[in-house]
Amino acid sequence: MAVEVILPRVDMDMVQAKISKWHVKEGDAVKAGAALFEIETDKAAMEIEAPASGIVGNITVAEGTSAAVGSAVAYIYNEGEAAAVPPPKAVTPPARPSAAATVAAPADLAEAPRALAGGIRATPLARRLARQLGLQLSDVNGSGPHGRIVADDVRMRAEARGSTAPLPVSPPSEDASRHYAPGSYESLPVDGMRRTIAQRLTLSKQTVPHFYLSVTCTIDRLLEARASLNEAAPRGTDKTPLWRLSVNDFVIKALGLALQRVPAANVTWAGDRILQHRTSDVGVAVAVEGGLFTPVLRSVEGKTLSALSQEMKALAAKARARKLVPSEYQGGTTAVSNLGMFGIEEFTAIINPPHATILAVGAGVEHFVPVKGQPALRTQMRCTLSCDHRAVDGAVGAELLQAFRQLIEDPLLMLA
Repeated sequence: MAVEVILPRVDMDMVQAKISKWHVKEGDAVKAGAALFEIETDKAAMEIEAPASGIVGNITVAEGTSAAVGSAVAYIYNEGEAAAVPPPKAVTPPARPSAAATVAAPADLAEAPRALAGGIRATPLARRLARQLGLQLSDVNGSGPHGRIVADDVRMRAEARGSTAPLPVSPPSEDASRHYAPGSYESLPVDGMRRTIAQRLTLSKQTVPHFYLSVTCTIDRLLEARASLNEAAPRGTDKTPLWRLSVNDFVIKALGLALQRVPAANVTWAGDRILQHRTSDVGVAVAVEGGLFTPVLRSVEGKTLSALSQEMKALAAKARARKLVPSEYQGGTTAVSNLGMFGIEEFTAIINPPHATILAVGAGVEHFVPVKGQPALRTQMRCTLSCDHRAVDGAVGAELLQAFRQLIEDPLLMLA
């Protein structure tokens, strides 16, 4: 009996995915668990394993082609069976919801579409937008699966009625090329990752009320502690250190501990309630070719600096190879974006929902500062906290940043 090879759902907002590479061809023998093909989603690329042993046949989706989640992309037959079985019909993927609908914050995507009175089905984001704009969902036509109303349906209805309320719309779709002479530029395609980044951050800036708090941290003692710990790091058989701490490792640890000291900042806005988290799960922005990923370090407060350093290096490597799995980048309560290694001294970062805060970290720069009436050379690092004012008030954000600075300036507190 032939076994279907199904395109699996590897992310909660995944509707379809592109098969970027087949590791086998029709007629090849495979063992259960062997790599069959690689899929590429908006967030990652990963290998899909064979569900059974046998002979691969009837590959219905070619490399570089997208298919719907749940569709059969190939079959695995018992030896000698394939020739007797006619090829199955190719599956036609259903229409994909608009990009704006599929990049909603994980807090929205985790909820099932709710059937309202009269049998109306709508996503949580669509319901919230309708409330904000004063629309009745019964007046909105749904374009999602089974007539489900998605966010873009609400936006289109609001525009049709001439609403003057501000809308969290997608980035402008105007063809900007008309402003430039032909041949004066190179047109680069926008891939799924870049489109997702654009949609998510546009939605964040338009729907999350940001405010910013900045502080200057003196990090001379941190640099001394880092040097001492790296010098004392255990070494492998080849005499190389088994780990090497970075300034960012201290930043991650300090932010995780600060969230434990100020639990009112360790929160997520969830529409009709605020979620206060017990652990400090810190996302860390990792630049990759064409965009960025934000893998999440879980329970930072309970891990040593060396453990965090090793875990972060492993996640960064997976991010750059686009091998992260959803459990490694979903959720989290805050994030760190560090551009100090590029010489950037100060900047502000956009909150990545469902987080309520993000810390932007600049470079350590030497300045002369007054110490007991005399100028002294000190290394200082500028940090700016972006806060979601729906969940974190100014005083709470300031308290969090104060706790963070105390830990950064006295790193021995992180080792206690």
